[in-house]
Amino acid sequence: MTKKKKPKKDSSQKKTYKGIVDITRSGMAYVAVEGLASDIIVKQKNLNTALDGDEVLVNVIPPARRTARMEGFVADVLKRRKTEFTGTIQLNKNFAFLVPEKGAFVPDIYIPENSLKEAKDGDKAVVKIVAWGEKSRKPVGEIVEILDATDTNDLAMKEILIESGFPLHFPEDVMTELAAIKEKITAAEIKKRKDFRKILTFTIDPVDAKDFDDALSIRKLKNGLYEVGVHIADVSHYVLPATALDKEAEKRATSVYLPDRVLPMLPEKISNELCSLRPHEDKLTFSAVFQMNEQAEVKQFWLGRTVIHSAHRFTYEEVQEVIEAGEGPYDQEVLLLNKMAQTMRSKRFSEGAINFSSQEVRFQLDASGKPIGVTIKESKEAHQLIEEFMLLANRTVAEYASKQRVNKQPVPFPYRVHNTPDEEKMHVFAVFANKFGYKFDVNTPESIARSFNTMLQLVQGKPEQHVLETLGIRTMAKAVYTTENIGHYGLGFMHYSHFTSPIRRYPDVLVHRILAQCLADEVKIDKLLENRCKHSSDMERKAMEAERAGNKYKQVEYMQQFLGEEFEGVVSGVAHFGFWVETVDAKCEGLVSLHNLAEDFIHSESEYALIGQQTGKKYRIGDKVMIRVVAANLAKRQLDYDLVDGGAADGSVPRRASAARPSKPASRTGTRSRGSAPEHRGKPKTRKKK
Repeated sequence: MTKKKKPKKDSSQKKTYKGIVDITRSGMAYVAVEGLASDIIVKQKNLNTALDGDEVLVNVIPPARRTARMEGFVADVLKRRKTEFTGTIQLNKNFAFLVPEKGAFVPDIYIPENSLKEAKDGDKAVVKIVAWGEKSRKPVGEIVEILDATDTNDLAMKEILIESGFPLHFPEDVMTELAAIKEKITAAEIKKRKDFRKILTFTIDPVDAKDFDDALSIRKLKNGLYEVGVHIADVSHYVLPATALDKEAEKRATSVYLPDRVLPMLPEKISNELCSLRPHEDKLTFSAVFQMNEQAEVKQFWLGRTVIHSAHRFTYEEVQEVIEAGEGPYDQEVLLLNKMAQTMRSKRFSEGAINFSSQEVRFQLDASGKPIGVTIKESKEAHQLIEEFMLLANRTVAEYASKQRVNKQPVPFPYRVHNTPDEEKMHVFAVFANKFGYKFDVNTPESIARSFNTMLQLVQGKPEQHVLETLGIRTMAKAVYTTENIGHYGLGFMHYSHFTSPIRRYPDVLVHRILAQCLADEVKIDKLLENRCKHSSDMERKAMEAERAGNKYKQVEYMQQFLGEEFEGVVSGVAHFGFWVETVDAKCEGLVSLHNLAEDFIHSESEYALIGQQTGKKYRIGDKVMIRVVAANLAKRQLDYDLVDGGAADGSVPRRASAARPSKPASRTGTRSRGSAPEHRGKPKTRKKK
């Protein structure tokens, strides 16, 4: 008797997936799962306390029909995107609720009487969810901070941080642990380290920096070579694995830099005191020490723990003065280090690193945090001096780690990798660049890098410079942390890591720990290392989003005073619904909506342009136009512009706006161009500390 074949079951019917919850403006929830062609729909009743951005396990519900889209229910919340929320207090007799801001997609948070602090009805507050009701499945919270609603800037910056998932305060167990750390460096600890205290050492940092996490030492050796030490704050000496401090640092993964403040990854006692390489103090460091000749050729290197004593604290501006004048404090050493740095820099670019320019836009703020102007800072030789030696240290540590083995297998290590450009984006860009006369060879990653460097050199000072640099950067992949070492394309390195900023980046702390284990031949395999790398990459992205939001807020706040006024601008982005314009003098970006244009336009991705269907008129990225500021919405962090009649799209500008106030430029994003430069150190060149 022939057995009947059982019908094949849909493998998705009983599957459990891991993914990220995405709640849309309409309130509909989806779970995005890596590798699935479409997201899984989850009804509100099936979210099981999951909130927007949470990482969850979702079980698929068998569909009513084969063609139906996958639907599921949340089986478990694996990781909360955030646990703190801002909103308004609604006070009752013995309890209260926090009503979250509109669009937060969070139910009202119940606050019992013993967690109310001094809150009054109508107060703005930060509340942390500490539990979920067993039967109600509603959140229970406690007040973390009562906000001053009259200080709109402070309120906005804190809301941005909270929204991005960064807690404003350190937990009590972290602060208790911090208080127990012994500040005095013992003689026994110094004996374990190489002593550099009598060797000339100095720091070079932004004028307003307080956390000096790297220093350089230099001396001439008897063999005629120079010993150059790159000394990095030994955070891993104070922050031990699995402690409350360590868990909190891993959770945050990075410091966040907003226009008027820094939210540190580690408490200020560590970042600004214990681990800050302040002048005239003994400090514990982890170092990469090189023997080099004047041509910057490394003859040998040493890695290990050290103790230093910085003799001088330089600002970038002071070092630049020494470089330009040829004299000043420690001028011989500074000039020699600069010569070496410029040699290394030239060699890097000749070997395939891409030379995107680095520019930072910084807000000038008054005492209340209101933007009154902006300065634009170019990367000068003083910045490049530090950059090149940090790159050398990062690269050397990664190369060393890549050669280490445990049981004949490579030691898992948190590399900083950067993939090759997206092929499709690259081809579109190559066609666009060709219209300006710049030829691109897109056959290999190496030829693409050479083509970029040729273009970046030839385009200097030309009208198309800004648009080609901007679009070129957009073809690049995003650098991430991973144990899978594919190299760093933008820098042209086969091996690269982040070793030089453990005060503000958690992957650097991991690098220090694994490096110490390798040097001691006591490697402990971290099976969760790839997960830690992914989390650090995710938090880096969220920090960047917070920084962009903070800078956008300042742009809008700054441009409020210019409503109705006209400015020269450059088209900075296009979409099917309109195009963005960045003001030439102010670097403030706003949207020109198609609704306000006289004809219908279609979006051409290949030309980075909107094209009029009746006239053929183009608004292309890089074109100059005249705009009028028509709206500046602080709540939405949004600027709206209108085209001024006669504003040309052919690159010509009929008149200059007299009210543009070119002495007060502001930022489009507040961050530097994403070329190779940000990789070396991880902190802005200048930041106001609060």
